[in-house]
Amino acid sequence: MSDQPSDQPSILVERRAGYRVVTLNRPARLNAFNEDMHHALRAALADAQADPACGALLLTGAGRAFCAGQDLSDRAPGSGPPRDLGGSLENFYNPLVRQLRALPFPVVAAVNGTAAGAGASLALHCDIVLAAHSAKFIQAFAKIGLVPDSGSTWLLPRLVGAARARGLALLGEPLVAATAAEWGLIWKAVADEALMGEAEAICERLAKGATIGLGLIKRALDAAERNDLDTQLALERDLQREAGFTPDYAEGVRAFLDKRAPVFSGRRGR
Repeated sequence: MSDQPSDQPSILVERRAGYRVVTLNRPARLNAFNEDMHHALRAALADAQADPACGALLLTGAGRAFCAGQDLSDRAPGSGPPRDLGGSLENFYNPLVRQLRALPFPVVAAVNGTAAGAGASLALHCDIVLAAHSAKFIQAFAKIGLVPDSGSTWLLPRLVGAARARGLALLGEPLVAATAAEWGLIWKAVADEALMGEAEAICERLAKGATIGLGLIKRALDAAERNDLDTQLALERDLQREAGFTPDYAEGVRAFLDKRAPVFSGRRGR
């Protein structure tokens, strides 16, 4: 069951100049995921990717939470036969994570409140994560006998190291935004009232940037998680070759020599 009004969409999309704001919109359920929100969010991401004018995306939550993870209201004991949670991951969360990480432009998360379970994973898969000082990150899985999912067991050791990853996963204690920033889990913790303004400013800056080059940077950093040095050097060579033929590179050099701000087009070369 859901407290979401029937006439209210579970995902809100606002088009801005050069970027989009996507808001998780089930505030009565702390923006917890149900199937409708999964489908709506994936559609919003696909629509943004298909828009050549979209150079960045801002992801946030309505109300007092970013996302509480899975909506457990339809999984209470006695509400039906046991569910195959592996199937839920395979059909919903895993495709969402892959789609989010494959977006060719930067994604900024503005974590406005609690990010728990898969909601924390969703935020941490974004390229730049800002969090309000009142926000908390919670690996809540152990508290209900589950395993961290949606890529959390992959993300946490890479972001904060093995010892902290195990503490977060096994104890499920809330991690406040300031500590998350100190540990390197997120980019920055900011005052609650400044969160959206700073996140929007970052998106505006990214949207005006050399968007092809930014997408190539994402590819290089993602690949570095699995490559050895020689493989990564070869990839950097290939990506730099591609970037060097873009009109934005030529414009960037001209602007540097002219001592002016560049005006990037986001077009590919050749």
